[in-house]
Amino acid sequence: MTIGARTSSIRASAPLGDYSNNDDHWTLGESDDFLETPYAMNAVEHYQPLQAYLDGAVPADAEAEVRSGPELSIVVPTFNERGNIAELIRRLVVCLRNRSWEVVFVDDDSTDGTADLVREHAAADSRVRCLQRIGRRGLSSACVEGMLATTAPYLAVMDADMQHDERLLPQMLDTLKQGDLDIVVGSRYAPGGDISDWDARRARMSRLAMRLSRVLVPAELTDPMSGFFMMRRSVLDGSVRKLSAIGFKILADVFASFPQPLRFKELPYRFGVRRAGESKLDSVTAWDYAMLILDKLIGRWIPVRFLAFSIVGAMGIAVHFAVLTLVFRGLHSGFVAGQAVATLGAMTFNYTINNVLTYRDMRLRGVRWLRGWASFVLACSIGGLANLGVASTAYGLGHGWFPAAFAGILVGAVWNYAVTMMLTWGRSRR
Repeated sequence: MTIGARTSSIRASAPLGDYSNNDDHWTLGESDDFLETPYAMNAVEHYQPLQAYLDGAVPADAEAEVRSGPELSIVVPTFNERGNIAELIRRLVVCLRNRSWEVVFVDDDSTDGTADLVREHAAADSRVRCLQRIGRRGLSSACVEGMLATTAPYLAVMDADMQHDERLLPQMLDTLKQGDLDIVVGSRYAPGGDISDWDARRARMSRLAMRLSRVLVPAELTDPMSGFFMMRRSVLDGSVRKLSAIGFKILADVFASFPQPLRFKELPYRFGVRRAGESKLDSVTAWDYAMLILDKLIGRWIPVRFLAFSIVGAMGIAVHFAVLTLVFRGLHSGFVAGQAVATLGAMTFNYTINNVLTYRDMRLRGVRWLRGWASFVLACSIGGLANLGVASTAYGLGHGWFPAAFAGILVGAVWNYAVTMMLTWGRSRR
C-alpha cells in the first residue's frame, strides 16, 4: 500500500479513497481530499472506537451493504470431497432457507481440487467459505480451526459425504436457542435413529468405541462417537485450550475438555450412505481414538506423542530381536553384523510406524521421507550412545543392572523423541 507524505484523518463527506488493483496489489489513491494530517502520529493517542470511524467513513448509500455476522456456522472438514461439495451446499440452502448461516469448509490440501471448487462457490455466495490447511491433517483439528475462524454464536460440525442429515440443523438451532442446553447431538442410537447398512465389523467397532468412551462422556449420551452436533460458542471457549484435537472423534473430546458437565440433548437421525468419494476411516482410526482416550486420562503428566513414540519403540525391540535371530541364527552371520542389521532394521521400523501413527498430521512422503529417515537414524544413533553411557555409569555406581538399564532406556527414549520431533518431523512445518 502506497501512502504519500500526508495521511489519514477521514472526512465525513469523503470516500474511503480510490483503490486500484496493480499487479495483484492494492494501491490507495493519494488525493488531497483524502489526506489531511501528517503521517507521523501516536496510534494510542489517536485511537477512536471502530464505530466512530464507520460513522464518518461509510457513505450513507453504502450502509446497507454492511451486514452482521452469521448466527450459525456449519464447519465441514474435507479431504478429497470434490464430488460432494455442490450437493451439500445445495442441501444447506434448501434446509436453512432464510436463516442467518454460513458453511466453512476446512480442507486439508486435497489433491482432487476440493478447495478450488469451494472457492468457486464462495465467489458466488458469501455464505460459503474456504479454509485451506497446508501441511496439517486431522478431522478434529480441522473442526477446531474452522470453529475458531468464525464469529457465529452457534457452531455445527458435520461431514461432507451426505451421511449426516442436514435437515436436522434447523431443529438443532431452535433447540439450542431455547436457552437451557449447551450442545445438541445427532444420534444414530437414540430411539428413532439408525446406523443404516453398516456391516457387522463396523458395528462391533462402533460399540467397542462407545464402551471405551464412557471414561470421558456421560453414560446417558447414546452416541458419543457422533460427528454431527451443534453447540454454543461458549462451549468452544470453555474447552478449546484443553482439547486434544486428535483423530476423528471431536465430540468426546469436547465433553471431556469442558470444565463442567455439559447440558445436552440428542436428536435421532438415520445415518446415510456416502454420496461420492471414499471413506477416510481405516485401521489408524482406532489408534487415534486410543491416543485420544490416553491423552485425556494421563496427558497432563505425559505428552501423548511421547507415549505413542514409546509404544512404537517397544514394538521396535521385538523387531530388533526378530531380525537379529534371522541374520545371526538363520543366515549364520557374525553377531556384530547381525546386531548392526537388526539395529538399522528396528530404526527403520520405528521411523516408518511413527511417521504413519505418531506424526500422522505431519506425515513425510517422497524425498522428504528419505531425508526424514536419515535424520531419524542419525538422532537415534546418538540416543543409543547416550543410553549406553548412562546405563554404564549407573551400573558402575552400584545401582544394579535393572535400574541402570532402565535409566539408559529412559534417557535414550527422551533424547530420541525430543530430537526427532524437531529434526525429523518438525522441519515439515517449515
